[in-house]
Amino acid sequence: MSRMTLASLRPPALAGAALVVLLALSGCASGPRANPQDPFEPFNREVSRFNEGVDAVVLKPGATLYREHVPPLVRTGVSNFFGNLVDAWSAVNSALQLKVRDAAENAMRFSVNTFFGLGGILDLASEMNIERHREDFGKTLGHYGVPAGPYVVLPLLGPSTLRDSLALPVDYGGDLVREVDSFNTRNTLYVLRAVDARANLLRVSDVLEGAALDKYSFTRDAYLQRRRALIESGRSGRRDPAAGGEDDYEYEEDEPPASGTDPAPPAAGGTPEPSGR
Repeated sequence: MSRMTLASLRPPALAGAALVVLLALSGCASGPRANPQDPFEPFNREVSRFNEGVDAVVLKPGATLYREHVPPLVRTGVSNFFGNLVDAWSAVNSALQLKVRDAAENAMRFSVNTFFGLGGILDLASEMNIERHREDFGKTLGHYGVPAGPYVVLPLLGPSTLRDSLALPVDYGGDLVREVDSFNTRNTLYVLRAVDARANLLRVSDVLEGAALDKYSFTRDAYLQRRRALIESGRSGRRDPAAGGEDDYEYEEDEPPASGTDPAPPAAGGTPEPSGR
């Protein structure tokens, strides 16, 4: 394979290509009995099947090996490192939403963990009870009333909405991993982040496999409900009990998420595996 590899594909490019195809096929993908929130359901199901195939062949085996052979302490450090990078972008989006306290706490988390936690490997901010508030540009748009639009499933990236898909290029611009100069190091970090996120949700995907009669519908409804709850709680200033302050995609060893958490993956969607972005 040449320089064009899965690791070199950019999320905005994937999202943009998917949206172009969705718009081109919108006339034949929807029908009179379509779910009003999911007018592209036939096409979305095909993308979900593709994502599940990629997950079964690449992501899940890689995540399983990672979980079985990498010590828990190291995996925790990897998750902390990437979570710390997200805190920086969350601080920006909290500020854009005029959530001054949330922005300050996110910025403080990033500063403490970066300078005193070995670049974020140690989560000292949580030990100091500095709360994490996960935000992204899709949630910022929703905060100001931009409608979610139809549900879409993006190749490799998984469940989304039209609003969140259009926000992806902005989220990508705020991803500190892209600031790494070395091409190989940057792509290694992208792959490691995807494997770590998938490994954190191995137990969740197993639970869903056994529980869901229609995995596609279950994932879609859970994703839309989750995003709506996060945005509505953010607007009202309430804390969403299901959201918590921690990473949406981090769970204890061998412990499934509490009822109401988002089973949708941050990458290679269809099979639950997480923002992100």
